[in-house]
Amino acid sequence: MTYLSRIRINPLRAESRKLLSSPRAMHGAVLGGVPGGPGDGGRVLWRLDADDAHRPHLFVLTASRPDWTHVIEQAGWPGADGEHAAVRDYAPLLKQIAPGREFSFRLTASPVQNTASPKAPTPTQAARLAVATGDERVRGFRLGHRTATAQLRWFLKRTEGWGFDVPLSRTDPPAPGLDEGLPPNGPDAPPVDTDDPGPAREVRITARHRHAFKKNGKGAAVTFHSVTFEGRLRVTDSEAFTSRLLGGIGPSKAYGCGLLTLAPVTGGGR
Repeated sequence: MTYLSRIRINPLRAESRKLLSSPRAMHGAVLGGVPGGPGDGGRVLWRLDADDAHRPHLFVLTASRPDWTHVIEQAGWPGADGEHAAVRDYAPLLKQIAPGREFSFRLTASPVQNTASPKAPTPTQAARLAVATGDERVRGFRLGHRTATAQLRWFLKRTEGWGFDVPLSRTDPPAPGLDEGLPPNGPDAPPVDTDDPGPAREVRITARHRHAFKKNGKGAAVTFHSVTFEGRLRVTDSEAFTSRLLGGIGPSKAYGCGLLTLAPVTGGGR
């Protein structure tokens, strides 16, 4: 079985501040709640929703029923009223997945690109490039997209492969002569921005962060950019979509990226 957990975090506690500021530390706390770890039956996905700094929540998707006692005791409100950790069976949601079905969604992902020639290589990348000789092919470097436009384009270009699409924005139609955000055509048109995501769609970026830390606290440097997308989606391929719900989207899954969560569309949508 698969379970989705929602855990309340008390931002004023010392352990909470450590978890909220460190994807590496939060990753460890998440794995501490799963018997057998991620190798015991499937991947563990998690996401920290801290848009309300006074009421952050941790979401975790697991392939077995977890126990969040340690998180509640160290970083929650162990003696307070209320549901500290809601753990729900994921099966009822998965049964609703069907082509044409629409949901509101939230996803924190790490948009990346692969290139063999970075514009501003790091010392490690420069060293790899320096030892490449002649016709030797350099293995591509994974680089994070840094601009909101490029990050949004990364997302929209891949939704078909993930089993869904994002409907066009339901705002008022553009004024005559405008083309819903597309660059104008014609011989006098300015050059097309290759990062232009195209017509406005039912998605927006609500948070963007750069993370940098040492793996295991003292090992290799880890740097990535995370972006939170919110909006509305329409299922196009049930099998591919379910695979992304359970397996996650994009890289940096160990550090809080990849978990796509859904909610029923109500009141005519966003």
